[in-house]
Amino acid sequence: MKTKSYSRIFRILHWAIAISFTLLLFTIFLRLTWMNKYNVAEIIGDFLSNTNQSLSQDELIVLAKQIRKPMWDWHIYIGYVLTGLFLIRFTIPLFGYMKFQNPAVKVLTKKEKFQRWIYIIFYVCVVVSLVTGLIIDFGPKEYKKDMEAIHVQALYYLIPFIVLHIGGVLFAEFTTQKGLISNIISGSKREN
Repeated sequence: MKTKSYSRIFRILHWAIAISFTLLLFTIFLRLTWMNKYNVAEIIGDFLSNTNQSLSQDELIVLAKQIRKPMWDWHIYIGYVLTGLFLIRFTIPLFGYMKFQNPAVKVLTKKEKFQRWIYIIFYVCVVVSLVTGLIIDFGPKEYKKDMEAIHVQALYYLIPFIVLHIGGVLFAEFTTQKGLISNIISGSKREN
């Protein structure tokens, strides 16, 4: 199978989106683990008890949230960047670049149709995540809890997509599309 050639704009967008998702996942991982409000509150509570001071559990949680706020602000900023990158990604086809791949084309193999449908599902999920994130940040406060409930579901599509994407790329690189990885990095197939 022939290896595709990727334009500079495609490669820049691809890697900017990939880096943004990686950074977002990092902030989520921190929030769910080391920077979890209950873990941070417990550390603060232990420290205060050793100095004969105390705060209520609610006060400890408020303080823990304030400590992790700068890290979580980065999640929001990266979300803005990702929103901009996806706006560019969805606008570029209007100018004849990076056209969307229609999965309903009859000449495609089942594998190609599957790949294209996965990307469409991924894009829909990303748009839902970006829109809910923006509503959480800028929308009416009465929608915040519902939007957060939807927004946190992003982990359930993002991690499987990344695994599928990397697995598919590695499979293609080592089977039918040698040079695919160097092509997405440099724009041209690596010569052996």
